[in-house]
Amino acid sequence: MNGSRTKAQAGVNLPALRHHNAALVLDLLRAAGAEGISRLELAERTGLTPQAVSKITARLRAEGLAVGAGLRPSTGGKPRTVLRLVPDAQFAVGLHLDRDGLTAVLVDLAGRSVAVTTAPLDFGAPAEQVLADAADAVRDLSAAEPHKPVLGLGVAVPGPLDHRDGVLHRVTGFPQWDGFPLRDALAERTGLPVTVDKDTNAAALTLSLSEPLGDFAYLHLGTGLGAGLVLGGEVHRGARTGAGEFGHQTLQLDGPLCGCGGRGCIEALCLAAEARGDRAEAARVLGAGAANLVGLLDIDRVVLGGRTVAADEDTYVRGVRAVIEERAARGGGGGTVTVIAAGGGDRPVAEGAAQLVLAPVFGRVGERGEWG
Repeated sequence: MNGSRTKAQAGVNLPALRHHNAALVLDLLRAAGAEGISRLELAERTGLTPQAVSKITARLRAEGLAVGAGLRPSTGGKPRTVLRLVPDAQFAVGLHLDRDGLTAVLVDLAGRSVAVTTAPLDFGAPAEQVLADAADAVRDLSAAEPHKPVLGLGVAVPGPLDHRDGVLHRVTGFPQWDGFPLRDALAERTGLPVTVDKDTNAAALTLSLSEPLGDFAYLHLGTGLGAGLVLGGEVHRGARTGAGEFGHQTLQLDGPLCGCGGRGCIEALCLAAEARGDRAEAARVLGAGAANLVGLLDIDRVVLGGRTVAADEDTYVRGVRAVIEERAARGGGGGTVTVIAAGGGDRPVAEGAAQLVLAPVFGRVGERGEWG
């Protein structure tokens, strides 16, 4: 993961912004990778004074977050000292709670997964059992690096939910979770700061940090169907953090009953086609919904993910692309939209959950979670 900005944010030399300025420096160190970056370059790219950069980097070195990476020849004067990030100085845990299983990842500061665990999960079980299974997975995973601090726990779950307060709403098929304070409950269980977001938003976040994709929609087809939207460089959650309930748009007014209580939802139609072995039809249905999004949002790219897509990425990519191109040929827009597969099945969701913790550390204030 490079996580680089096209242009570094400008720093401000005010004591009140000490953390903000340190985050800008950390983000540039992360983007520089093993080659490192000099203090002069840090000052130039952040707009901070060389003195401010020296103070920040000295503090980062004292905290074990940065180290020297050798000397770089100078065109004049003494060689420049180069610094690099220490990726394994701290870690974050990402947890994906799906309807039938969980995935937990331990991620270092560079965004690399250093340990992964998976286990069955019954999301319909009593809340205490689900919490116990989740806490056990986090505890076991954290033991992989017992002497390194874990900054926090990011949790990705099916929506809808309140991202700010970490409270679940009526998850399709599991109405008993409506109003449950998942963030606070897991914080109490694990002793870690916790932030909660939708599974699709978490995956969209990690994709947006890994490479520039412009405005895009991440469509996740697994045990359910949802979307994560990245608009203007940030995950779009909406005024009530409920954006992205893509699977429950109606495509057929008199269609089959959906678990949400509606009829003819794209999720119900798509999963029904998969269940009867008609993957081409499932891809066509997904493409119809994707074309609607393209026409509505004028996005640059559609990224497909989730375990169902992973089972046959080519069929889904071709099918979705064909519908979007057909709509464009009729003047519906989307002729230059790229359709790709994210790869990794459900893995990007867990990794994105960890990024909910790491993003604020590197000054990604637009992705800042609400901590318990």
